[in-house]
Amino acid sequence: MQEGRGLSRRRFLGRTGSILGAVSLGAFDLPAAAARPLDSGPIEPGAQVAALVVGTGYGGSVTALRLAQAGVDVHMVEMGMAWDTPGPDGKVFANTTSPDYRSFWLRTRTRQPLSNFLGFPLDRDIPRHTGILDAEEWSGITVYQGRGVGGGSLVNGGMAVTPERSRFPAVLPSVDADEMYDVYYPRANSTLGVGMIDPAWFDSTEAYKYARVGRKHAQRSGFRFLFVPNVYDWDYMKQEAAGTATRSALAGEILYGNNHGKKSLPKTYLAQARATGRVSISPLHRVTGVTPAAGGYAVTIEQLDTSGAVTTTKTVSARRVFFAAGSVGTSKLLVRLKGTGALPGLSDEVGAGWGENGNVMCGRANHLWDPTGSLQSSIPTAGIDNWAAGGAFAEVAPLPTGIETWASFYLSITRNPNRGRFTWNAATGKVELDWQTAWKQPSITMAKTIFDKINATEGTIYRTDLFGTYKIWGDHLTYHPLGGAVLNRATDNYGRLRGHPGLYVMDGALIPGNVGVNPFVTITALAERNIEKIIAEDL
Repeated sequence: MQEGRGLSRRRFLGRTGSILGAVSLGAFDLPAAAARPLDSGPIEPGAQVAALVVGTGYGGSVTALRLAQAGVDVHMVEMGMAWDTPGPDGKVFANTTSPDYRSFWLRTRTRQPLSNFLGFPLDRDIPRHTGILDAEEWSGITVYQGRGVGGGSLVNGGMAVTPERSRFPAVLPSVDADEMYDVYYPRANSTLGVGMIDPAWFDSTEAYKYARVGRKHAQRSGFRFLFVPNVYDWDYMKQEAAGTATRSALAGEILYGNNHGKKSLPKTYLAQARATGRVSISPLHRVTGVTPAAGGYAVTIEQLDTSGAVTTTKTVSARRVFFAAGSVGTSKLLVRLKGTGALPGLSDEVGAGWGENGNVMCGRANHLWDPTGSLQSSIPTAGIDNWAAGGAFAEVAPLPTGIETWASFYLSITRNPNRGRFTWNAATGKVELDWQTAWKQPSITMAKTIFDKINATEGTIYRTDLFGTYKIWGDHLTYHPLGGAVLNRATDNYGRLRGHPGLYVMDGALIPGNVGVNPFVTITALAERNIEKIIAEDL
């Protein structure tokens, strides 16, 4: 591998983040029409299904596709919308700089990752709606998650990173690394449509001036600058730049969905799954109960309208249930099912091992001779590596505000060892997360190994206006929740939940808190591994 010029297919070394902050502007109008459901309609009360998949993100999409290809009929239940109907502006997704009713999940005010800019607060009032981005607030941390058919693939930056082979055993020691790197990572990357930016185009396009400034500063301080793979269609982005295609990444679209160039799951795994004719999907459906029943499990499901109100409660029968609602969604549901006695046989490990993948954000104020550009592609494609020496990798992230800011912005992934736990509070009837903002301090310390040195070399300073008043570090959030039903602890070594045959975990809840890179390729590859074994042995 050549530094600064790319990564091999097998060892993608970048460690990256996903969602970026942005300026909030604009007005908000709520359409009269509700979202149109996929397929022939929502699941009927009393339905009997061979396989019920809870969630349509990476793990759920892999599960549905491979089960269908094996001849199993699958029904997927998704809490969010289908995102197949344009809004009043003719676009399915809202622009990052203009959040509206489509932007946030059941909030009346935005909760943007970048809350301030140049001394002004950015959050705005919006109509309550089943929008695409959930800013779920827990004690000590806000967890950003995608809501809709396609899950997190709808709102992330598409950074498709395979972790370095030598570090994998420390993350998932019970998994055969040779199988992962020889079979399942290549399978995941191929189906996801992962590709690399053309380095020559990167060097010439105005849209990545901000990243070239990041490269210059990193290299002058002795750090490695790495290109990182992405699932964006790079040919399409070149057409955007040439003016021959509708702008999407070059129009700042990412935080609340991307209308054109990004290969999210509805264009890859889910498209293939639906093409089998064996997969149906019920959007705006939320699983609230799973209990043992004759021949499998009785599953209670609430159907929602776009205001979040429950319109119908249904019970269906499922021979097998695959939990793939994301780290937080799966963990919350399992902890509640165990705590209420619905699934008493679940392991005491359910809820444990949760982490935020060491996410921490910061910005730097550059000199006037280092402009970062008013046109910035919203798709990050590079980062600064100090993992070996300092435990941090920093994505060079965009600030697609449409104006020159002379600012460099970063999302770091760090080797933060702290772990939280989900627990059931019987008195309140709610799941709680044990996490403290102070547990982010190791992440800040690790990120400083990069940015303190760059500031010293360049004679620059940290921005203090992005996350509040005189606040340098964005230590209040994560885009990469992981853990809560850890592989080979809460489950067996292939995601089967201990104590209840026919129940499986297939998502990021299996990964213990930190994978050291953007996690969705690992989630996808692990699901490929697990479902292959489950089909061979259980079906």
